[in-house]
Amino acid sequence: MRIVQATFGVFHHFELAAELHRRGHLERIYSTFPWRRLKREAVPRSLVETFPWVHTTQILLDQKNLLTPSLSAMFSYRNATTFDRWTYSRIPPCDALIALSGAALATGAKVQQRGGKFLCDRGSTHRTFQSKILREEHEIWKQEYIPDGARELAREELIYQQADAIVVPSEVARQSFLAEGVAPEKMHVIPYGVRLERFKKVGSPPFGPDARFEVLFVGGISLRKGIPYLLKAFARLRHPNKRLRIIGAVPPSFKPLLETLPLDNVEFIGTVPQPQLVDYMSKSHVMVLPSIEEGLALVQGQALACGCPIIATTATGSQDLFTDGVEGFILPIRDLDGIADRMQQLADDPVLRDRMSAAASNRVSQIGGWTHYGDLWEDLLHRITGNSTGLGAS
Repeated sequence: MRIVQATFGVFHHFELAAELHRRGHLERIYSTFPWRRLKREAVPRSLVETFPWVHTTQILLDQKNLLTPSLSAMFSYRNATTFDRWTYSRIPPCDALIALSGAALATGAKVQQRGGKFLCDRGSTHRTFQSKILREEHEIWKQEYIPDGARELAREELIYQQADAIVVPSEVARQSFLAEGVAPEKMHVIPYGVRLERFKKVGSPPFGPDARFEVLFVGGISLRKGIPYLLKAFARLRHPNKRLRIIGAVPPSFKPLLETLPLDNVEFIGTVPQPQLVDYMSKSHVMVLPSIEEGLALVQGQALACGCPIIATTATGSQDLFTDGVEGFILPIRDLDGIADRMQQLADDPVLRDRMSAAASNRVSQIGGWTHYGDLWEDLLHRITGNSTGLGAS
């Protein structure tokens, strides 16, 4: 097979590209990041082409806090459409195009006209479903919500309709598409892998009667990730020596709300490189992910590989990765009481913590690394293209 990929930035697409290349299927991968960022990925330079101009400008302006929400939305739409035109002008004949959601409306149609297949890879829930739940969440916390524009939603819907298949990383994401009327036979679930060679247990949390209870969060600091529920639940935790460490960038727009929330014994670490993240995960008693909406939080597999139990909502795709009460706890979204209760259980019961930590380490061996992810994708591509020789589309 000859497979082309198109993605904004990196996401999980370069993990997939490395797997497809290893199997001899990768024809090309297009990205909106410059090569200097992509060269750390395990894909040869000869197979990577970049269109970084709009996306890089957007990132630089955002870093300088020069983007309003509406201006950011404009950049995102312009990035998607110009990237699509650019890939359309250069895509080689292929059996299938795998494009991150929003990336390839025109290019996907061109591949189909040549006889190939177009697969939309959506990393989270259906965009209309996503917009609805995020609007609700902003209303709960009395925060301004900048919705997707009509043209953005219309373009996304056209991509869903046009694609020969839509691939999502979790059952909760698949269900959101079914709720929006997408045919079940069009939907495919392929959960993400974890770099088992990078993520492994390298230490242990503090132990003993006077030891500090370490709680960890890793991800974007936003309403979407449920940060207010985490902070309020942590404030309820009864422990004489507790600490919540939050790894991730704090957007300037979120700071006013953050200042109204309980922050005692909370440390904001910022972003950290993966080797340092392994250390934090290995030495935390629990990682809490109270997300309101997403597809599958990659950090869950990473934490399990480090032996760190997890408290997560159903919105994180947790049910595709571990079992409630075994490697951690799975709760409904917005369950502040549940998060507080489960943290208290783990704080009060060292035997439970140890049992869940051992189960987490055992479970990740069953999830598999990115090789298994590549196997599932390869199988799906063979079935959709009906072509294992790479001689069909031209």
